[in-house]
Amino acid sequence: MRKYVLLGTAAFAIAVYLTNASWLAEKRPGKPTLIAHRGVYQTYNRENLGRDDCTAIRVYQPQHQYLENTLASMQAAFDAGADIVELDVHSTTDGEFAVFHDWTLDCRTEGSGVTREHAMSYLKTLDIGYGYTADGGQTFPFRGKGVGLMPTLEEVYRNFPGKNFLINIKGGHVKEAKKLDRYLRERELLSGPLMAYGNEKTRVTLRELRPDAWLFSRDSVKQCTYRYLILGWSGYVPEACRNGAVIAPNTWHWALWGWPDRFIQRMEDAGSMVMVLDFRARSPGGMHGIYKPEQIDFLPADYRGALWVEKIETVGPYANTKFTSEATESL
Repeated sequence: MRKYVLLGTAAFAIAVYLTNASWLAEKRPGKPTLIAHRGVYQTYNRENLGRDDCTAIRVYQPQHQYLENTLASMQAAFDAGADIVELDVHSTTDGEFAVFHDWTLDCRTEGSGVTREHAMSYLKTLDIGYGYTADGGQTFPFRGKGVGLMPTLEEVYRNFPGKNFLINIKGGHVKEAKKLDRYLRERELLSGPLMAYGNEKTRVTLRELRPDAWLFSRDSVKQCTYRYLILGWSGYVPEACRNGAVIAPNTWHWALWGWPDRFIQRMEDAGSMVMVLDFRARSPGGMHGIYKPEQIDFLPADYRGALWVEKIETVGPYANTKFTSEATESL
C-alpha cells in the first residue's frame, strides 16, 4: 500500500511540475510594457509616511522640472519609453474630469478644500507647484511655475492621440464611474478599450458598462494573488485574475506557479496584464513601483509582462537597452 501511495504522490508531483514548467510554455514575441506612474514626477521620501500626509513637502531635491499629472510630464514619460501613462482623475462640479492626484487642494496648491467640490474653471487658476519644498519650507522651487497646468482628461486625450492611459478614479462612488463612462463616450475620447482602476464598486460598475475594459481594484488584485497561490498549481486562473491586473512583486516570483513564461501566458490568455512591482517589507504599503534600474535585473531577457515604474526617466532607457540587448544575445 505504501508503495502505491509513494508512486501516486510522485506521479502527482511530476504532473504539477509539467503543468507549471515555464520552459515548456509557448514562446511568444513581445517586450515589457512600461507603465509610468504619474508620468515623470518629483519623487519623495516615504519614510514614516502616513496615508493622508502631504507628499509635496517631502520631495527630494529636484533633478528635473516636471510636475506629476501634467501634459509636459506625460510627454516626457512617453519620450523616456513609457507605453502607458498612469494618471489620476476627479469629477468636478462643472462636468469635467480634473487630472490631479490629491483628494484635497491644500498640499500642492494655494487653494483649499476637496478637489471634486470645485469647478474646473476654478482649478485652472491654481498653481499646482505652489506647495513643493525639499528643504522644510525654506524654498519653493516650483512656486509660480504651475499656474494653469492642471489638465482636464479631455485635454490629455486630445494632446496624445493614439497613446495609452491608465486612469485612477479617485472618487469611490458608482455615479463617478457612470459619469466617466458618459464623459468618454460623448466626447469620443477612446480609440480602444478603457484601462482604469479604483475601488471595487467602480470596477464592478465599469465592467457592466464596458465588458471589454481592462480594470482592477485593490480588492481584485488581492483576491487574484491569494487564490492563484492556492489553486494556480492546477493551471486554474481565478475569475479575479481575468481582464485586469495581476501583481507580481519582485521578491514573490518564486511563488507564482509557472513563473515566468507559463504564468504570463495564462494571464494573457485570461485578458490580464502581469505587473512587476517592488516589494519592500518595511515601506509604507509594502509594494511600490520600480525606482531603480537594478530592481528589474532579476527579470529574464524575454520577459513581456508590464513594469509599474516610478522613475520612468531612468528606468525606461535602461529597460529598453536591457531587454533589447539581452534578447538579441540569447538568439
